[in-house]
Amino acid sequence: MKPTIRDVARMAEVSISTVSRVMNSPDSVVESKRKRVMDAVQKLQYQPNAFARGLIYKKSFTLGLLIPDIENLYFAGIIRGMQDACIKLGYSLMICNTDRDKERLLSYIDNFYEKQVDGIVFASDVLYPEYYEKLVGCRIPFVLLSSHTYDYEIPSVEVDDETAAYDAVKFLIELGHKEVGMIGFNHDNSIAGPPRYEGFIRALTEYGLEQNIGKIRYANHRFEHAYEAAHELFTAYPELTAVFCVADEFAMGTISYLKDRNIHVPGQVSVVGFDNLRMSSMFIPKLTTIAQPIYELGYRAAEKLHELLVTGSVAILRERMDHRLIVRESSREK
Repeated sequence: MKPTIRDVARMAEVSISTVSRVMNSPDSVVESKRKRVMDAVQKLQYQPNAFARGLIYKKSFTLGLLIPDIENLYFAGIIRGMQDACIKLGYSLMICNTDRDKERLLSYIDNFYEKQVDGIVFASDVLYPEYYEKLVGCRIPFVLLSSHTYDYEIPSVEVDDETAAYDAVKFLIELGHKEVGMIGFNHDNSIAGPPRYEGFIRALTEYGLEQNIGKIRYANHRFEHAYEAAHELFTAYPELTAVFCVADEFAMGTISYLKDRNIHVPGQVSVVGFDNLRMSSMFIPKLTTIAQPIYELGYRAAEKLHELLVTGSVAILRERMDHRLIVRESSREK
């Protein structure tokens, strides 16, 4: 039969509570007893029962992650960062893919409640009132990742999307481009779409290029949508010599469209993306892009949620991490 905590206690000649303290807070037990317990654990090949541990501490030691599109490579980096932080902090991680479907997302919150997760990271989506009310009603602490809200006092971690977009467009303008377009997120279902649009507009306005403000087409998060948006953009504005894309996947879709029309990048059109996915340095041409610290965002979100769970608050409510421009092959001087 599988060894139990009672077996360990009997072999080590200590109480069950002492074994529990060795498992969860070893520094609180004197070295002689700690050594006897660990020797017994090794001899019996004892593995603590996570469910029983949860009953003792009234915690599941599990965090939930809600993401809108698990096929998007951006979330691979987020998951990796969160997973590594969870291992360090002693949590398991449950991941649910919402597909930006409200009913599905609400049902996942119910599932997390039933599984008694300790907290949730809500990633890259708009925090609609019904989501907030459901989470608060379930009494599940949560943190926003690559998202934010000014309607509620909810901890968040993200980059400054407006400033990052501004830096990308400013870079293109300072290369000498005066005909600059944009492939953006639809604003009605995107948390990052509006601020990146605002950064685009701010750069154009500061440099006196307001004639470009309407040279925008929108896409729904995927390569193929960006390809179609690029077709619409260049059909309407064939004079464009530069395009800011609000995601690397959009930049890849735009470059693929241009290649299919024998328009050379960066020879005729410069393209700048956003995210710095792993693929951005493998794509041809390699993408100039705004780099988000994707892994670090995921890691920090888990740390921030842990801080909230342990202390009931966080030191920094709305936290922003640094972005940077990485110049590669998809951009050049006009």
